[in-house]
Amino acid sequence: MYSSAGPDASNFVSTYNIAFYSIVVISLVLLAGLTFLMFYFIYKYNRKKNKEAVQIEGNTKLEIIWTGIPVILVLGMFYFGWAGWNPMTKAPKDAMNVTSIARMWSFSFKYENGKESKDLILPVNTPVKITLVSLDVIHSLFIPAFKVKSDMIPGNNKMMWFLPQREGEYDLYCAEYCGLQHSYMQSIVKVLSKEEYNKWYTDTTAVVTTAESSSPGAAGMTLIDTQGCYACHSTDGSKILGPTFQNLFGEKQVVIKDGKEVTITVDEEYIKKSIYDPNSEIVKGYPRDLMQSYKESLSDDDIAKIIEYLKTLNEK
Repeated sequence: MYSSAGPDASNFVSTYNIAFYSIVVISLVLLAGLTFLMFYFIYKYNRKKNKEAVQIEGNTKLEIIWTGIPVILVLGMFYFGWAGWNPMTKAPKDAMNVTSIARMWSFSFKYENGKESKDLILPVNTPVKITLVSLDVIHSLFIPAFKVKSDMIPGNNKMMWFLPQREGEYDLYCAEYCGLQHSYMQSIVKVLSKEEYNKWYTDTTAVVTTAESSSPGAAGMTLIDTQGCYACHSTDGSKILGPTFQNLFGEKQVVIKDGKEVTITVDEEYIKKSIYDPNSEIVKGYPRDLMQSYKESLSDDDIAKIIEYLKTLNEK
């Protein structure tokens, strides 16, 4: 999705490549050398030439060589790896701050002005510090083109940083198996010019298309998309990991509450409770403990917009 021309995609590409190719070259040299020695010894010490076994005494010089050389090679590989890793642990003080929130099965990115996006939008040639937050299980944020990856562990917020050096779009994946929809957990890194980024950053309107912006529930649909709800809920009636949104509002559902089956009507109060306390009333036939609370992510106003959108899915 990006061109190989011009500067590296990030500041860590060159150090990563040095470490990677150094290890590859060392490995290939060792492979060639050991393969040559194997065939040489097969030829030289063939049983036809040495019918009787001969006791070979130790050789101090040889032992020093075959111990010293591997130690030097391993220390060299360690140095290249350490030289590439160490700068990744110290973000510049002037780096812009973004919070990456991972959940099954989506990423979302929050900016210092409160803006949130399902894709990572960045200005070129600006250091970025990303605070890594997981709301449920272990995830791993991986941007292959930038040569950066870090696990996201619940209750242990970490950070990664990098300097995007080339405009374009780059793949972003979860690199830690996190459940059934793991392969769907991907986003895009969009590196923009500083002018384009500032325009996007200061635009507080909902990011929807022209056709969507005039339709009822457009803001709620954007919120659902940004929060990754479509990973578990369909809009066409098909069953995924959670109930479909199609014809959901106003429908009667059998839920498990305090270990008992209870019939409820899906109204504003139930939807709000399902978003803020999702495990209190589980629709019968669906697993519990998959959905986490969105109380810190969505306001009452956001939920009102989502409800407005859900109502539009009842239309025939």
